[in-house]
Amino acid sequence: MPAQKTSSYLADLERDGFVVVKSIVSPEKLATLREAATKVEAMARKGEWPHIRTVGKQFPPWQWEPEKGIWGVQHMMNPDLPGHEIFTELYFSEEVLSIVKELLQCEDEQLVMELFNMLVRPDGDFELRWHRDDIPAEATPEEEMERLGHPGFHAQYNFALWEDESLVLVPGSHARARTDAERAAGTFEPVLPDQLVVKLEAGDIAFYNNNILHRGVYDSKKDRVTLHGSVGHSGGSNLRARNVLQHGIGKWVDQVDFSKLKPEERARAEAMRARLVKMGSDAGDVGYSLQG
Repeated sequence: MPAQKTSSYLADLERDGFVVVKSIVSPEKLATLREAATKVEAMARKGEWPHIRTVGKQFPPWQWEPEKGIWGVQHMMNPDLPGHEIFTELYFSEEVLSIVKELLQCEDEQLVMELFNMLVRPDGDFELRWHRDDIPAEATPEEEMERLGHPGFHAQYNFALWEDESLVLVPGSHARARTDAERAAGTFEPVLPDQLVVKLEAGDIAFYNNNILHRGVYDSKKDRVTLHGSVGHSGGSNLRARNVLQHGIGKWVDQVDFSKLKPEERARAEAMRARLVKMGSDAGDVGYSLQG
């Protein structure tokens, strides 16, 4: 079921730094994704899937620490993960990529395979600090604007399988340096001026610039299963290399199974993977974007 409206998505993203698209998949596909995701979440909570995000640690690398619990599951397209083909099908689907192409103003030939992970209810209340994904908090206003002045060359999204109100952001902050008030605020400041809680219903998808000022607030008493992905543009390989490859995708990307995709989607997926592999070979050792 392709998106019903596309004309304003790019305008919203450029103005606000994020855009919400309602109900992008059929009820049947949503039910299939929910079933597969629930099984993966249960595996991860029992330590049966090693690629997780540990409560108390915001950025990679993560390791399994059962006493802390998890707030996310990594590598949804890894062929060793049960149900990987269901998540791979969604990632490369027209429902998602048609919107991505409008936001990136590109065609299939510029798309780059990137990340697909899952964010879940933490085992204890957990908050992320205010941050931009690829700009350190210590950056000066001039350094912020230098980085923000480059095209984003990616489309990052949260696709909610159940209702989700975890993403908090400051609309418009993707296009400017932090204000004096934002710089003076605590790293876990409960409320910043003009902040907004992004509210998603099941089946909604929110695209956002990953360098918008944002944080996550995760309630251990409220179920959450949200697929968290990104798709790149070939024009940004050097800028995007660290953000993508720090997650360890290069260890298994050549094994991703495209056999369940439609022929035209499979050809597109193969080409997107080839561009990611080239990005990795060109980038070398990329390190980590942020620490903590």
